[in-house]
Amino acid sequence: MAETWLVIGLGNPGPRYEATRHNVGQMVLDELAARRSVVFRAHKAGARVAETWLRPGAAKLVLGKPNSFMNVSGGPVAGLARFYGVDPERTIVVHDELDIPFDTLKLKTGGGHGGHNGVRDVAKALSSPDFVRVRVGIGRPPGRQDPADWVLDPFSAAERANLPLHVSEAADAVEDIVDAGLVAAQQKHHAPRP
Repeated sequence: MAETWLVIGLGNPGPRYEATRHNVGQMVLDELAARRSVVFRAHKAGARVAETWLRPGAAKLVLGKPNSFMNVSGGPVAGLARFYGVDPERTIVVHDELDIPFDTLKLKTGGGHGGHNGVRDVAKALSSPDFVRVRVGIGRPPGRQDPADWVLDPFSAAERANLPLHVSEAADAVEDIVDAGLVAAQQKHHAPRP
């Protein structure tokens, strides 16, 4: 039987936040769902879920978007992990990352939360930091703008022009992790763009 992977897109609920930098993880999940023509439905764990496959006969993907705010994402993630019987090692969390420039991805397993409260809460709820992270670069704010305000702002016009490519590459990275493993995905997506 094909293994199941839980893919989580972190963000905040509601239309006020859907176009903000903090919600780029959920944008990546929307891309993965659109590629497979599946829709998200309410789940009792407190999330919206779309079940699909990497491709026919390959791994099952459970795409999950918590209905909670970013800083308390752990409960819904842990609930989905229990419901589907998925260990942290087969859980991929897609999230925004201030310390990576916009238009850049970094992939890793485990480690600290780097000040990201959503990642911190997921690690606490799963009782393990050993899940895969697809860290989608949003860059640091210019000047003295508070990072907490920056992440809740919409992408700039210049960023929006490149955002579809950035989101698409992050979705590719999720697929590559499931299909070929983390190391192969890192070698592909950490390489400088031509």
